[in-house]
Amino acid sequence: MPHPPAGRRGPGARALLASALSVTALLATAACSVQDEPRPRWFSASATPTGASPAGERPASSGAGLTQAQAQAALITAVDMGEPWGPTRGARTWRDGLLKATTEDRDCQRLLDALYTEEPFGTPAGPRATVAFDDADTDAQLRYQVAAHPPADVDRTLEWLKSLPGRCGEFTAATTRGGNQTVQVGDLPLPPVGDARQALRVTLAGETEDGELTYLTMDLAAVRVGEETITLTNAGLDEVYEEVTQQTAELGAQRLSEIRKQGRAQI
Repeated sequence: MPHPPAGRRGPGARALLASALSVTALLATAACSVQDEPRPRWFSASATPTGASPAGERPASSGAGLTQAQAQAALITAVDMGEPWGPTRGARTWRDGLLKATTEDRDCQRLLDALYTEEPFGTPAGPRATVAFDDADTDAQLRYQVAAHPPADVDRTLEWLKSLPGRCGEFTAATTRGGNQTVQVGDLPLPPVGDARQALRVTLAGETEDGELTYLTMDLAAVRVGEETITLTNAGLDEVYEEVTQQTAELGAQRLSEIRKQGRAQI
């Protein structure tokens, strides 16, 4: 399948762009809006249900990090995404079929593991909240998380992600089902939001056991805002619009910044 042309704006991108125009009004009510949606079935086994803090994690301190309710309120919503996006319908076979793979290079393997688990920063140091959506037109899936991580650790991981187009620009990965994937890793620019940020566009091209050609595109983006970090993936076997990744990161960083300001004002 040919690579989707760079810069092409699809219906999902247009919907998200239109919804971003109302961000001021949404931010004003975000702190009062706390959703309690179930965990999408395609999350990794280590993930916890949306709105729940993993066992053993410290609660956010009132002087620094967000509370669980504030992290939940900082999530993007279906209203933000607009049509054709909606709540995720469940697992996609390409997750285990293509992302569960191995390669010899340690950095490239670490990247594959991060794409599969969608946790490039490891277990959060405090509350986290997650939400996921499906694009009804292209079958793309977007997963969005707000979580507390030590800023120094996040910045080191962002620098590592930044180095990957040079370290792992192209390599071969063997899937657990026996097929090989040609993996290409490139930089994906993000708007200048948050305190630090980085994004990658990763493509995996190969064949199924039946000889059917596959082409998976996956964006991995992260933005640190103070002591919280936004992590999002946007992936699919059809067109995956980079504008959706970029605009989601921008809108999310604006909302998270506002929630943090509101939290400090309440102290």
